[in-house]
Amino acid sequence: MISAFPVYPIRRNKAMRFGHFDDARREYVIDTPRTPLPWINYLGSEDFFSLVSNTGGGYSFYRDARLRRLTRYRYNNSPLDMDGHRIYINDGGTIWNPGWQPAKTELDRYTCRHGLGYTILQGEKNGIAAAQELFVPRGDACEIDRLTLENKTAAPRTLDVFSYVEFCLWDAMDDSSNFQRNFSTGEVEVVESAIYHKTEYRERRDHYAVFWANAPVTSFDTSRDAFCGVYGGPVAPEAVKAGHCSNSIAHGWAPVGAHHFHLTLAPGEKKSIIFGLGYIENPVREKFSAPGIINKARAEAMMARYATDAQVDAARRALADYWQELLSGWQLTSGEEKLDRMVSLWNQYQCMVTFNMSRSASYYESGIGRGMGFRDSCQDLLGFVHMIPSRARERILDIAATQFEDGSAYHQYQPLTKKGNSDVGSGFNDDPLWLIACTAAYLRETGDWSILDEPVAFDNDVTRAQPLMEHLRRSFRYTHTHLGPHGLPLIGRADWNDCLNLNCFSEHPGESFQITGPSEGPVAESVFIAGMFVKYGREYAELCDHLHLTEEAASARTAIDAVEQATLTAGWDGAWFRRAYDAFGAPVGSRECDEGQIFIEPQGICVMAGIGRETGQAEAALKSVEERLDTPYGVVLLQPAYTTYRLNLGEISSYPPGYKENAGIFCHNNPWISCAETVLGHGDRAFAVYKKTCPAYIEDISEIHRTEPYVYSQMVAGRDAPTFGEAKNSWLTGTAAWTFVNVSQYILGIQPTLDGLRVDPCIPHTLAGYTVTRRYRGAVYHIRVENPHAVQKGVQSVTVNGAPIAGTLLPLAKAGESVEVSVILG
Repeated sequence: MISAFPVYPIRRNKAMRFGHFDDARREYVIDTPRTPLPWINYLGSEDFFSLVSNTGGGYSFYRDARLRRLTRYRYNNSPLDMDGHRIYINDGGTIWNPGWQPAKTELDRYTCRHGLGYTILQGEKNGIAAAQELFVPRGDACEIDRLTLENKTAAPRTLDVFSYVEFCLWDAMDDSSNFQRNFSTGEVEVVESAIYHKTEYRERRDHYAVFWANAPVTSFDTSRDAFCGVYGGPVAPEAVKAGHCSNSIAHGWAPVGAHHFHLTLAPGEKKSIIFGLGYIENPVREKFSAPGIINKARAEAMMARYATDAQVDAARRALADYWQELLSGWQLTSGEEKLDRMVSLWNQYQCMVTFNMSRSASYYESGIGRGMGFRDSCQDLLGFVHMIPSRARERILDIAATQFEDGSAYHQYQPLTKKGNSDVGSGFNDDPLWLIACTAAYLRETGDWSILDEPVAFDNDVTRAQPLMEHLRRSFRYTHTHLGPHGLPLIGRADWNDCLNLNCFSEHPGESFQITGPSEGPVAESVFIAGMFVKYGREYAELCDHLHLTEEAASARTAIDAVEQATLTAGWDGAWFRRAYDAFGAPVGSRECDEGQIFIEPQGICVMAGIGRETGQAEAALKSVEERLDTPYGVVLLQPAYTTYRLNLGEISSYPPGYKENAGIFCHNNPWISCAETVLGHGDRAFAVYKKTCPAYIEDISEIHRTEPYVYSQMVAGRDAPTFGEAKNSWLTGTAAWTFVNVSQYILGIQPTLDGLRVDPCIPHTLAGYTVTRRYRGAVYHIRVENPHAVQKGVQSVTVNGAPIAGTLLPLAKAGESVEVSVILG
């Protein structure tokens, strides 16, 4: 008999941290450079972005991490995290970096402070203190790095200080592969302390990069061979060891930017140098006035904006004010310190990053292959829409434009071109329903019904534009018209679980089998998509009601009811919802299976949709999750894990047991279980599930978890894995948005609806109460929830501005008004 749980023991640990939360300054402070993995931050909130690690590693790009990559980064390299935003200090032959890497000289003191859109690396060695402050200012396509040096000794000190970045030749894919061409195309130009990276300007004539300093340089380099040495590298560059650069000008090969300053600091003296890395795009293509000459006017204006410490300080204040205003729209005070910091700060911060990045650029996503995901971006919007609704609106229209006329859609698109990625194509049959999900969320948040009238192209062809409502209609219709033998939606290439490939290659006793076609076969069905269709189909029907499309709403509900019934019958396995039916009509996620008997996804989404709530099946399904899938580190995706490769299931069984989709703890769908528990009124269980993957609650196991303790990761190794509890793929994950939806709307119960805010919490009975400040449609709601009877669910009374109201739906306030709400549970 195969056990539902593996043989590997829980890795016991003592509390171990590598830093701490500074709630007052809204920072995570890292106390040692030797974190289990590089712990990073994202700089930028508009078009220019940088990733920076706690030791100064990382890279920069403009809008698109593949097509507009400014600096190089080598993934899967050893030593790890060598490329980045580097400052070297040569102090009489002792070479060190403020962030420890890449020289790795032991520092007397080290601190990294990751804040909201900025990072500060502070190192000290032999009485010299260096602070490297990095941020991307609002409204400009550049990164600012301010280096502040202080002589803390009683004697004058002479230092040689170097900056260093390695330029990427724009297209990161071509840069990493097309060496026969790229070794001949690199071009630079140096004007005083500005190094212009012009590669591709000869061809495109409309963009370039500039790496500058605000002080005269002693020397410079633009050739990597000259700065590092032909057989050297970033650990100990030849120029840094020599104490000077060679004023090299790169012609092809590997262009870099390096500044050198020979400085003397008096006792107690501080000096700052401001570096900037900027992207310049000229609005009109220009003819060269001479070969290789670029228009530097915009670069010079950019450099002038950050020439002084006062200007940089003002830019930092503007950035802080921006985040203060943004986060003030959703603030929690509960007395539960870890809950407050995640809801009010770090979870929302990560939601902004995932909205900007989708899955395109992290320390796990190279920025080359994926671009923006259709379903990813739709889900990311769920956690972001309350922050900047206007940007959410724009994103919905961009996503919808990658849809096809039949309602299906490209699975990914490039952020620079906004065109669908034909290399990946379409055929993931859950994609269309996510467009309904994010549009409905936008309407609940804003009440902006005009978005449904916006003309949106199909496949980015404006000649075939239709109102957004027609796109939603075709999304709904696509699922409704693609049902399988059991009345369940067809899965296509895959559904939310990209690795469950039921139509690709299958094996049956005595025969080989392959289904081909645009969606790779019309046979396999998904119970998960069925749950989606019921949940988001009902949201679509509600939109029809508000638009007075009465017959369409009724027709939609008839179709939804049929799929719901199929889910309760063909989709039910006796104690939980099945996952799917494969290409031969055999159930997946069933007690009939020898492995993979129960999956997490349908239990969460079906109960969230309300399926089986009245019949007891929802209760049974969640009980099965707790009994068969729960672990100390979260809920695993399936059990028992697949121990052999299954041709009829595809990639899911290609992973070793306990990793990723093969019984890993996929943090993205853990919130679905928590949400589902609140649907049934189980506040204690919902909060327990929430805490298991919440970074602030698992900070003490950082040596096991390994990824950043201030943001969510995509997956954690499951009980079948030798590294049980180890996380991977941090930052860019739908976990961020779904967890914020879970904790803000399902647990704390502040729910936007088409008609206003509803307050209907489902909390642990131990939570005595909390207050929420919530900006909604221009008004500010101050909501106080009290739990005097220690209940998990149930609203006893609601008062608004001192007057009692019936029910839990708050009257819609006018923009600019402030509303006082008191809610008593009982």
